Amino acid sequence: MGNNGFWKNNRIYLTANAVFILIFWAVSALYHIESEFIFYVISFMLIITVIAAFINNNSIHNRAQIPEYNNESEDGSDKVMWEKLREKEDFFALWAHQIKTPIAALKLLFEDADPNTYECKSELFKIETYVEMALNYLRFEEMSGDLVLEKCSLEPLVKQTVKKFSTVFIFRHLSVELNNLDCDILTDDKWFSFVLEQVLSNALKYTKEGGIKIFSRDTDEGKEIVVSDSGVGIKSDDLPRVFEKGYTGYNGRVDKKASGIGLYLCKGVCNKLGHGIRIESELGKGCDVIITVRKEAVNERDSKYI
Repeated sequence: MGNNGFWKNNRIYLTANAVFILIFWAVSALYHIESEFIFYVISFMLIITVIAAFINNNSIHNRAQIPEYNNESEDGSDKVMWEKLREKEDFFALWAHQIKTPIAALKLLFEDADPNTYECKSELFKIETYVEMALNYLRFEEMSGDLVLEKCSLEPLVKQTVKKFSTVFIFRHLSVELNNLDCDILTDDKWFSFVLEQVLSNALKYTKEGGIKIFSRDTDEGKEIVVSDSGVGIKSDDLPRVFEKGYTGYNGRVDKKASGIGLYLCKGVCNKLGHGIRIESELGKGCDVIITVRKEAVNERDSKYI
């Protein structure tokens, strides 16, 4: 299709965001907004624009490659391709719903003559997190070829993830407690960190006071890594469906910011890593997310990779 085709398919995205950037720049100069915030906002808008443009371009290209769906296809390949395309479109519809909230909040903050520094950084952090989620989703289908299973020290992985959310803990006066993490697990450090980030992000979203504990424990099945919060908890009716794509449950309907994407991805990543993941919770009594690195999986891969 080439560069001309790319511009033709995405001129609305590119033109609209160019206009937005110019308007934002003018408003920033008028209200003397700090250059750091201007840089961050414009950078994130450019990243989002590029992602949206490529997704749109790929979607158009895929439609051109896929023949009109026929229920009587002999090998069912057309059906599979259409389902994959529809799943991507559904995901990014949910993702757009999720990311528009911090963008709108940031816009309102910048309308203030003296915007709150922490709140601006907090919304920018959310946008960055959601962009990373989208990029990881795009890599998810090819994840099997990207896995590097090796022995990893658990404590540095957890501390690195907690550090990423340190400003949230400090501003909201939440405690964090790390126990019994001085051990090794067999995993892919990049993808395991992604799961931890999603779990911790969810825990912080629904924890208004108290804090979060992260610890490991040995069981008959293997090593369990537990992220335990003192938040609002989950209704028992919602627990069996929390890992379904797009399912937000009671908390999501009350909060109106959840998209049902994060835990769905966590489940998919853990399945490919050979890890288990489950949630134990009661409404009003906090929530425990438990990731299990099974002994059988460790033993099989130990001989293969280590």
